[in-house]
Amino acid sequence: MTAAPADAAAWSRVARTVVRTPYPWSPGHTVLGPDDGSLVPEELHPAFWGSLDWHSCVHMQWSLVVLLTRHGDALPEDERAAVVELLSERLRPEHVAVEVAYLRERPSFERPYGWAWAAQLAAALAGAADGAAPHNPVRAWAEAVAPLGETVLDLVLGWLPRQTYPVRHGKHQNDAFALTLLLDAAERLGRDDVAAACRTRAIDWFGTDGEAPTGWEPGGTDFLSPALTEAVLLSRVLGPGAYAVWLDRFLPGLGEGRHEHLLAVPDVVDPTDGQYAHLLGLALSRAWQLRELARSLPHVADRLRAAADEQEAAVLRQITEGNFMATHWLVSFALLAHGVLEVGDGPDR
Repeated sequence: MTAAPADAAAWSRVARTVVRTPYPWSPGHTVLGPDDGSLVPEELHPAFWGSLDWHSCVHMQWSLVVLLTRHGDALPEDERAAVVELLSERLRPEHVAVEVAYLRERPSFERPYGWAWAAQLAAALAGAADGAAPHNPVRAWAEAVAPLGETVLDLVLGWLPRQTYPVRHGKHQNDAFALTLLLDAAERLGRDDVAAACRTRAIDWFGTDGEAPTGWEPGGTDFLSPALTEAVLLSRVLGPGAYAVWLDRFLPGLGEGRHEHLLAVPDVVDPTDGQYAHLLGLALSRAWQLRELARSLPHVADRLRAAADEQEAAVLRQITEGNFMATHWLVSFALLAHGVLEVGDGPDR
C-alpha cells in the first residue's frame, strides 16, 4: 500500500464539503416525459447529489472511502467520524436502489465515465469490507453499493459489443480511461466475464495503433492525455514483451526528447472556469500515468517521475484552496497520481 498523502486530512475535508454542496448542479438528466421525476438534487439522486454532477459525487465518495480505509490513521478522529457519518447517510440500500433504477431506465446515463467510477466505488468498498470487523460500517456500505456495481458491469457487457469505434479525446467519454478503471474494478469484484470483455475491446480498439499524434495534445479543455491514457490501459492488457513492442511503436522516444510537451505542466489561465479547470486535472492524470509508464521504461524512469512530480506540485494548492470548479473533483485525481490504482497495490489486491 502506498503511504498516506501528506494532505490526506485536507483532502478528506474538501471532499466532504463538496459532496454536501447541492448547487451549482449539472444533472445531465434526460427527461422522458412531462411527469418525469423531480429536479431536486437529493430527490433525483439520493446517494449521489452534490459535487456539481453525478460522476463527481460518485468519485469524491470513492475518494472518501479510499482515504478512510487506506489512510485512516492520517485523519484526525473527528474527521474520520465525519466521513463515516456522511457515507452512512448516502450509501443506504434505499438510496442506492433509486440510483440503480435510474441507470436501468437510462442505460446510457454517465456512460462510460460515471460507470467506471461507480464500479471503482463498489470495488473499493468490497475490498475494504473483506476481513472488516462485523460492526464496521464499511460492511453495510459495501452491501448497499454492491447492486450498483453489478448493474454497471452488466451494462458494460451490453455496451462494448455495440460500440464500433473508441472515443479518444481527453474528456469524460475517453474509452481508454474508462476501460482502465472498469477492468481494475471487474477483476477485484470477481467479474471475470467483464474483465475479459474489457481486455478484448482494449486490444480490438487500440492494439494495432501506430505512433500517437501527440502534437494534437492537449485539447483546450482536456483532463486526460489521450496518448498516455491509452498507454496505461495497454500496459494492463498486454504481456510485458508485447507491451514493450507496442509502446515503442506508439510513443517512441518518450523521455528521450520526443513527446516532451506531454511532460510539461499545462498552462491554466482561468482555473475558475469549469472547462479550463479541466487542465488542472490533466496535470494530475499525467502525473499518475507517467509514474505508471516509468515502470515499463526504466532507462528514462527518473525523467518521467521528475516530470510527474512537477505536474503534481503545480496544482496541489488548487485541490483544496481553488474554486469549486476545481475542488469538486480534483481529490480523486490527486489520489490517482498518488498511486492508489497501481497494479498489485492496496489491501484489496
